[in-house]
Amino acid sequence: MQPQVYTQTRAVDRSESAKVLRNTYAMLAMTVLFSAFTAGIAMAIGMGRGMGLMCSIAAIVLVWFVLPRTANSAAGVGVVFAFTGLLGASIGPLLNHYLGMANGGQVVMQALGTTALVFFALSAYVLTTRKDFSFMGGFLFVGLIAVLVSAIGMMIAGFFGVYMPVVQVALSGAIALLFSGFILFETSRIVNGGETNYLMATTSLYLSILNLFTALLHIFGFASED
Repeated sequence: MQPQVYTQTRAVDRSESAKVLRNTYAMLAMTVLFSAFTAGIAMAIGMGRGMGLMCSIAAIVLVWFVLPRTANSAAGVGVVFAFTGLLGASIGPLLNHYLGMANGGQVVMQALGTTALVFFALSAYVLTTRKDFSFMGGFLFVGLIAVLVSAIGMMIAGFFGVYMPVVQVALSGAIALLFSGFILFETSRIVNGGETNYLMATTSLYLSILNLFTALLHIFGFASED
């Protein structure tokens, strides 16, 4: 009887993870479209970087203090849309900056296309192999801390008028690799039952996609300027 019970339990677990995955991808698609809409509004009204920073801070407050308390209720859906909408608006000034370049439209489309390609390729790999990437958690956390420290260092250097474009693009490359790893890690958690809340899963994947996109935008923009 034990093998039969084990098989039934495993089938139930896979069914639950498949449901979470479907809900996550549906929610992710809607929030990406919504954030594109809010980014378009921010670009149309010429939102400044200061307001963009305020939108980012408001989004962080939502995801840290509000979403954990509402993730298991209907209110959590509204929180996720508010969070992604604010982050979408926050990158409006960045998009306007690159679109103002001679070939800015090409740069943005290259970053957008590469982001989509990387996301679908990595997701397809995890879904096909069902490989467990939970072992990457510690490495990704250390990498995130290193990237944050480096980014703060670059901000301080910029405050004193020291600009290092090559270092900045190298940091963007590290960020792109880091959040590609997060896409593998987060998708693996959903597939293997490590994440059972689709709102939390959506938020994690959205952040990875957004950071990957902005990193690629910096890389392609730097290459275009050269």
